[in-house]
Order: sequence, then C-alpha cells, then structure tokens
Amino acid sequence: MSKQGNIRISSENMMPIIKKWLYSDKDIFLREIVANGADAITKFKKLAEMGEAPAYEGEFCIKISVDKDAKTLSVEDNGIGMTEDEVEKYITQIAFSGAADFLAKYEQAGGEGIIGHFGLGFYSAYMVSENIEIFTKSYREDAKGVHWESDGESTYTIEECDRAERGTKIVMHIADAEKEFLDEGRIRSLVEKYCAFMPYNIYLNYTGKEDKPLNDTQPLYLKNPKDCTEEEYKEFYRKTFHDYHDPLFWIHLNMDYPFRLKGILYFPKVKSKVELERGKVKLYCNQVFIADNIKEVIPEYLLLLNGVIDCPDIPLNVSRSFLQNDRQVQKISRHITKKVADKLTGLFKEDLEKFKNCWSDLSVFIKLGCIKDEDFYSKVKDIIIFKDLNGDYRTLADFAGKKEEPAADAGEEKKEEKKEESKEPVTVYYVSDEAGQSQYISMFKNAGLNAIVCDTFIDPHFISYLEFKETGKYRFLRIDADVDAALKESESKEEDNKELVEAFKAALKNTKIAVKAEKLKNADVPAVINVSEFSRRFGEMNAFYGLAGADADADMTIIINTANAAVQAFIGLDDEKRKFVANQIYYMAMLSYKKLAPEEMQEFSQNNMALLKQFIG
Repeated sequence: MSKQGNIRISSENMMPIIKKWLYSDKDIFLREIVANGADAITKFKKLAEMGEAPAYEGEFCIKISVDKDAKTLSVEDNGIGMTEDEVEKYITQIAFSGAADFLAKYEQAGGEGIIGHFGLGFYSAYMVSENIEIFTKSYREDAKGVHWESDGESTYTIEECDRAERGTKIVMHIADAEKEFLDEGRIRSLVEKYCAFMPYNIYLNYTGKEDKPLNDTQPLYLKNPKDCTEEEYKEFYRKTFHDYHDPLFWIHLNMDYPFRLKGILYFPKVKSKVELERGKVKLYCNQVFIADNIKEVIPEYLLLLNGVIDCPDIPLNVSRSFLQNDRQVQKISRHITKKVADKLTGLFKEDLEKFKNCWSDLSVFIKLGCIKDEDFYSKVKDIIIFKDLNGDYRTLADFAGKKEEPAADAGEEKKEEKKEESKEPVTVYYVSDEAGQSQYISMFKNAGLNAIVCDTFIDPHFISYLEFKETGKYRFLRIDADVDAALKESESKEEDNKELVEAFKAALKNTKIAVKAEKLKNADVPAVINVSEFSRRFGEMNAFYGLAGADADADMTIIINTANAAVQAFIGLDDEKRKFVANQIYYMAMLSYKKLAPEEMQEFSQNNMALLKQFIG
C-alpha cells in the first residue's frame, strides 16, 4: 500500500535555496551519498560486533552504476538499511531540517564557505537530480523492503517493495542540464577526488569479483611509519598527486593524543625557480575528503608542500572563521608546523650533504615560512644556509665569522651584556644578480672577499626580515653598495684627489652623479658605481608597490680608481679627450650596474666605433 505525505520543512521550496548556496560545489553530492553508504556499513558492523545484528562474512562494499538510457545514477550499499519508520525519520524529517540548519550556518558565516557540507547529506543529490528514489531494507528480522520517492519539492511517496537484500540503493534521475554526471569518466574522477580513501571498496558498474575497486581502503598514511618502505612512500606520492618526479623527502604524521592526526607531507622538487608553485594538501576526516588547502588547519606556507592529512577531530560543518578561532584546530596546526621544523632540523644535523643538495628546492618554502610564522623562524633559523660566491653553503653565523661566546659566570653577566650591546653589527655582502653584478663579484674574489648569493624572488624580503629579527647582529649590503669600503687599497685624503675629481666631474655629461676617487685593489677596473643600500631598497620597494618615491640614481656615486692607468693619465689629457674618456669610463661602469638610457647607449656605441676606427688606422 502506497502512502503520501508532506515533507515538514520551514520553507515551501528548499531545493532552489540549496542549489543557490551550493551550486559551485554541486559535484560534492556524490561524496555525500557514498559517505552515507559508508556510515551505514560501519553502523551494521558495530551492531554485528555487539551481537545485535547477524554476522556477515561477505564483502562490505558500495556499488555505483550508471544507466545512460534511463538517465540514472545509482549508489548502493550493504549496510544497516532502514525500516519505513526510519525512512520517515531520517530522510523525510531530519534530512530537511539538516538542510535548514546548514542554510542558517552558511548565512551566519557571511557566505565565506562551509567546510565539508556534512549534515546536508542526502538532499545534496537534488542539485543534479530531478527525482530520487530510495530502495532499502533494514537488517532487522522480518523487515520489509521500503521504496521512497520524491521530486525534492514538498511531497513524497513511500510504499513497500520487494527488495531482498539488506542495505540501501539510491537512484538519482539526473536532470537534463546535468548529463555530465552520466559520463563514466566524470564519475570516476569524482570518486578519485572525494572517495579515494574511503574505508570500503567502491565499484563502478559492478559486475563481479573481477572488478577492481576505485579506492584504496588502507591508504599508506594509516599505517605505522616503521612498516612503510621508501618505495611505498614514493608510489603513494605518484598515485595521489600525479607527479612523476620523486619527492625530496617526507614526514609521516601519526598521533593519537591529545588529538587524532595521521598523514604524510611531501617536500616536492621545485619545477621553476621563477614562480612559487602551490602544492596540494588534501584534508580528510575519517578517510572522507573535505577540501584541498585549508589554510586554517595547514599554515599557508606549508601549502607549498603536497600531502594528505586525516584528522577526525576537526569539526566539519563549520565556517572557516570558526576553524580559525577553534583552539583544537590551532593546536593541530601548531603540531604540524613543529613536525615540519623538526624534520628539517633533523635532516640538517644528520645528513648535511643531503640538506645542501635539497636547499634550492627548500629555500623559498623555508624563507616564506620564517616571514609568515615567528615560531617557525625560531625553530629553523639556525639551519638556514646561504650559497657563497664559490658555490659553497653555510649558515649566516658561519659566513659572518660569528662565534659563540663562552657562557659568563654570574659575576660577569652584566659586564658581558654590556659588551654584547656595544658590538657593531657584522656586515654581510650579498649578490642579487650574478650575471649583472659579475664585475663586482670578480673584484670581491680578487680581493679575497665573499658574499652570499640571493637567487630567488623572496630574498630581498627575507634579508629585510633578517635585519629586523636579528637587529644589531647583521647589516646586509648589496655587493655594489659599499665597494669603496670593501675594496679600496688604502685610505686616501679627499684633498689629494680634489683636482682629479673636479676635472672628471666637469667632463661628465651626467651632472647629477656624485664623483669620488679611491685607490682600489683591482687596477684593471677604471671605475665602479655605488648606490646607497637604503636608497636602492626604498626605490625597489616603491617600484614593487607601484608607488612614486626616492630615485635611487639620485644617491648614486661613481668611484674612479686611481690605481687604473686610464684614470692616472686623465689629468694630462686635453678637454676634448677628457670628455671622451670620462664618459666612456662612466658608461662602462654603468653597464656593470644597470642598463644605459637609450641616448647613453647610442653615444657609447659611437665612442666604441671611433676607437675601432682609430685602432684599424
């Protein structure tokens, strides 16, 4: 006997509201339906273990089938099943009240997104269906099959059916506008995305035991780390992230107290040093996929990694703002950060050579993490290494030649503190463009000096961050910022070179640039350009943000080298030759610093042609 009824909801038509709020995530319906099937199997297994349900020796599984002719997509489980009263309660009443609760929470969240969408469950299938049928039979003795059907509006029908097996089959009659969900490839991709690690085998168009399940019910991250091999870690990485470059290394998270957390974080190879590539950290709850890259759980800089995190203690049906302020979630986030820092410091101490070999891939990630998270910086600051002009790697303290002072006894403590406060910061030179600053690099090497090489886009920001965090310890100068102090042969008095400086300045076309004369260690270089570190950084910062600001060139100085033969002969030249030589020296020095202006480049080329003609005779 068939029975009809009205769905008890506060809205006359809930479906358009659900579709409006969830339209961008409509493919999530399959996860909801399959997850409900998995829950039904888990409930039956627990009842069987307690002796309240008959034992079952067959395979617990979920079957998905597509019938393009009938335009149906079906999901069937062999779980606990439902009686007619339970269908009335859990489908007709609770599901729709759950949808109403979902809508209220979503509106309170200001439309910023709800993690998971659990609780909406069954009715999410109406995002792609024009009609849904349920065929179910309870595990209870003498239970009869039940058929429920509704178009998702305000009415439904429920009647007895001849279903023989325990469990539930949901048949979705796919709407004409959603025919993509009748494509087998589309369904396979959704199962891979949302159901890859669900705890029961999932079959598509099930035909027998020879069919292979689409999911992995025992993913590697659930195993004890000591039982996992290196090849298993790599294979899991390739299969999960479709990256056929082996990861550098990985961290296996396995924690049961004070919260449950399992997962694997992989450090991938960097494919391009120009762009910062975003990784993918997949978040699960009891093997059910929630979302990718949830920065409230995984700190944003860790999203440069690839990984799988499964945490049953993360609340699902909540807004992002709730996650951000939830103390348990914050503890989980801090724990993940700590484990990453511990892995990095452990590798540095145990296998420094491997750490150095991986540095070019780790550098951006670690530096970004330091800038974003002070706690992370405090944990890894001593393992940050820098490449020098010889291609060697060392820590900043090693590079600057800083040594740990022996601990002072109690009587000398104040004296030692005063001594430390009075110390001048150590100057650390750096290179930001090895090709463009090659002249300065050559001069530094010839003088027996060294510098760190900054070769990623984040380095200028990181250097400023280090100066702030280590105030008073280090002062960073680009290799062309203070060449006179670093490379001059000896101190010279300004009046000794006054005539030379004035004559050179008078011959230059660029009247804005300052001129100094120094005896440099390398006699082959006639002149170099210096720009104040502050002015250059300020100009670069303004350019980065598209702001007008101080012109770094206004604080530019050309240092002519009194050890160079051309400079030594300069005073003895006539006015015409002085102009030629001074401007040619200026152009040569500028080319080692930056590009010449078009009119300057034209004159430099003309001067070179004149020299060639003179040489040819």
